[in-house]
Amino acid sequence: MSESFQALVVDNAGEFAVAVKRLELDRLPAGDVLVKVAYSSVNYKDGLACRPDGNIVKTYPHVPGIDLAGTVVASSDGRFAVGQQVLATGYGIGVSHYGGYAEYARLPSDWVVPLPDGLSPKEAMIYGTAGFTAALSIERLEENGMSPEKGKVLVTGATGGVGSVAVAMLAKKGYSVAASTGKPAAADYLLALGADEIVSRQEVADGAGKPLNKQAWQAAVDPVGGASLAATLSKIAYGGSVAVSGLTGGTAVPTTVMPFILRGVNLLGIDSVFCPADRRRKLWNRMAEDLKPAKLEALLEREISLHELPGALTDILDSKMTGRALVRLP
Repeated sequence: MSESFQALVVDNAGEFAVAVKRLELDRLPAGDVLVKVAYSSVNYKDGLACRPDGNIVKTYPHVPGIDLAGTVVASSDGRFAVGQQVLATGYGIGVSHYGGYAEYARLPSDWVVPLPDGLSPKEAMIYGTAGFTAALSIERLEENGMSPEKGKVLVTGATGGVGSVAVAMLAKKGYSVAASTGKPAAADYLLALGADEIVSRQEVADGAGKPLNKQAWQAAVDPVGGASLAATLSKIAYGGSVAVSGLTGGTAVPTTVMPFILRGVNLLGIDSVFCPADRRRKLWNRMAEDLKPAKLEALLEREISLHELPGALTDILDSKMTGRALVRLP
């Protein structure tokens, strides 16, 4: 094992910079498990972490990348053996703790999940944090009564990471999926993932500002937030639910109490960062089994190297990415 490795480093010493550098292993933060990283993925939060105004990273220099999959090369925790394949998402990874955009990562063992049977490291990171968030959204919605026979499920921001995986997972489970997007050219992509219909962003927003609109969907997966969430809540059927996990549409939600007290609608907050470890492991097993789309790689838009990362991170912030981007480590 080499004593140095490549990593994408964000630094703010004098002038803000994002560049691939070589680091020594002793630069890695403390942890019980040392992982040789095989893959990471590109997420919106990673893009923010590589901007001086992103308000994600507090301490520099820093290695971003909020998820990773690879092989254990050293462990002081008996739950993990050298040679074991693992994955990790959430907690402080890529935010307050060096993340997955590096050949090696040292992590607290409680953050590490054994790679489930039925998933390769590459497949795990095609899912990545976005896929885990989509799966958690679906599970929470099912716990609150969502089922295939009750009608259509809306997915907003459907060409993004969370949205595209949610479309594919819901279709795999037999749901009728209405995929909402502001990218008309992506319709064929969403239909190929299993969407039954394409709903424009304008159609979702139609009637925005009214506390209640015609009931259209039994439930919704919403990684957008903002005014889109408010409009969605006004159109959810009686007793239905919305799982919200994102804020690309803003943090303010201009709604009223009407959907909640007159239709019994549930607003479910989805936190994939500090999701309890036992639930996290069980859900990754589901993602390897009944939630796994038949063509998982159909979600993959591009596979890139560390050196290609800065461009991809700019693309995801500028909404120029459809589906998932995978980072292949050297």
